[in-house]
Amino acid sequence: MKQRFPFRFGTTSYIIAADIIPNVEYLADKVDDIELVLFESDEFSNLPSPEDMRRLADLAADNDLTYSVHLPLDVYMGHPLGSERDRSAGKCQRIIELTEILPKSAYVLHFEAGPGVDINGFSEDEQARFVDALGDSSRLLLERNGLPPSTICVENLNYPYDLIWPVVEEHGFSVTLDVGHLEYYGFPTAEYLERYLSRAKVLHMHGTKEGKDHNSLACLKPEALDLVMAALGENPDRERVFTLEIFSEEDFMSSCEAMRRFLL
Repeated sequence: MKQRFPFRFGTTSYIIAADIIPNVEYLADKVDDIELVLFESDEFSNLPSPEDMRRLADLAADNDLTYSVHLPLDVYMGHPLGSERDRSAGKCQRIIELTEILPKSAYVLHFEAGPGVDINGFSEDEQARFVDALGDSSRLLLERNGLPPSTICVENLNYPYDLIWPVVEEHGFSVTLDVGHLEYYGFPTAEYLERYLSRAKVLHMHGTKEGKDHNSLACLKPEALDLVMAALGENPDRERVFTLEIFSEEDFMSSCEAMRRFLL
C-alpha cells in the first residue's frame, strides 16, 4: 500500500501487540504515515523517551515516513474553567515539544468541554460559552508553540462540526475529517466532504461493527468508501493523510484488502 495512492496512506501506532517502536518498525514498509497515539496519566504513560524519538526520526528518514501526532484525548479546550483550559493547552504543548524532531504531517486535536460532557445537550447559552472557551484555549495554544495554525487539525466528533467551525476558521486551523465518526453518528458524509475536504489535511477511516466504531474498513459501507475515494480523486493532494484509525493487525490487513480496488 505504500506510495500507491494520491495521498499518504497510513494507520495508527497500535497495530501489533507491542509498544510504539516495534509498531513503527512493522509498518515502515507498508504505509506512508503513522498516527502516533500518545497519552500520559498518573497511572500510565506511553510517551517515548528522547532515545525513542531519535529512533522514530531515523525510521522516518529511512522509510519516507511522516507522523500524524494525535494530541492527548484528556484535554478539554472548551472547558468552562480557565485553569483547565490552561492545563489542556499546556499538555498539548508538551507533546508538541516532545515530537519536535519528527517529520510531521499534522497534529490532530479534539475540541471537548470536559470528561463525559455531551455537547449535544447544551443550551444556546452553553454552546456560546463553549465556543468562547475554545477561542481562548486556541489562542493559548498558538501563543505557546509558534506552529503554523494549519498544522493543527481539529477533528469532528459526535456533535455538528458547524458549531466549532467559526473557531477553526478564525484561528486558521485545518480539519481532521473522521469519516468513521460521520457514519457512526449519522452525519451526512457527502455534505461534510463537500464543505470541509478542502481544509482537511487528515482523514480518519474506520468502520462500525456490533455498535462500535474503529473497526476494519471492511465494516464501512462500501458506498461511503466510494464517496470518499471519488472526492479525493476530484480534490487531489499528495500530502493529505488517509489514516486507517484501527487498532489490530487483523483489522489492518482486512482494511488494506478493502483498499486494493483503488490501487494506482
